[in-house]
Amino acid sequence: MKTLLYTHPVFRRHEVPPGHVERPERYTWVEEALQAEEFSDLDRRVPPLASAVEIDRVHTQSYRELVEENAPQTGLAQFDADTFMGPSSLEAARRVAGAAVAATEAVMKGEAKNAFIAARPPGHHATPERAMGFCIFNAAAIAAMHARTFGARRVAVLDFDVHHGNGTEAAFWHDQDAFYASSHEWPQYPGTGRASDRGAFDNIANAPLMTASGGDAFRRAWGEKLLPALSDFGPDFVVISAGFDAHRDDPLGGLALTEADFAWAMAEIAAVAKDKAQGRLISTLEGGYDLAALASSAAAHVKALMAA
Repeated sequence: MKTLLYTHPVFRRHEVPPGHVERPERYTWVEEALQAEEFSDLDRRVPPLASAVEIDRVHTQSYRELVEENAPQTGLAQFDADTFMGPSSLEAARRVAGAAVAATEAVMKGEAKNAFIAARPPGHHATPERAMGFCIFNAAAIAAMHARTFGARRVAVLDFDVHHGNGTEAAFWHDQDAFYASSHEWPQYPGTGRASDRGAFDNIANAPLMTASGGDAFRRAWGEKLLPALSDFGPDFVVISAGFDAHRDDPLGGLALTEADFAWAMAEIAAVAKDKAQGRLISTLEGGYDLAALASSAAAHVKALMAA
């Protein structure tokens, strides 16, 4: 079975103000990197639009309707200091979520080995009730919840973005069969993700990393804490929130990871997924704001995903 890749031109068209770091070129650079010959075996697919039912498994109906009602025909709508929507943004956000749903179905049905979603806007800061931090709909959490409709009872999201995925944590906090694990810089936006935050059912695992931490600290956090916690949880399905802004060249982060660290994390997560979840795994793009570092890191990640 092959690795799936979900892309769509609308991901480039999601509008933000001039000078915003979550810019269209992020998608363009990742898409171009994944056109290299070494990725010719990817099964490239077009993502559908997520339905209201699929989005509402994570987000409140009132929040989804707020997004839909405020999607502009011209200009920009603003949800917080960092999060904007333009005329193409609602479609982009729905297709990110739709890609997560479609990838989950394909993997759960045994039609594909795993999948990567190269998309924007990102999603892991979007809580059930609000947009924030560039994020509109939380695709990783939506994927995890959708897996349950195909028989996965215990679902997990693993997040190595430089920023803590507060939205995913909030969605999972009171769900004893949902697990969230994150490594992230501390202190850093959004100010959540303390090591002492464990969830209502001890189903949250956070590994804050000091500013300037590099690959050794990152690998210890995952190898000694987060991956053992994932294994103990025993997931039936695994989702990766793949943010690459912990790269040493990223302008928004203060960590010092390299492409080799991201590839290592991908391989190690896949090993646990193979052991506990029949290898059932998908990954969706989150942050990463230095274009060259983002492209090379995403390529290393997908190469490791294909080898899993």
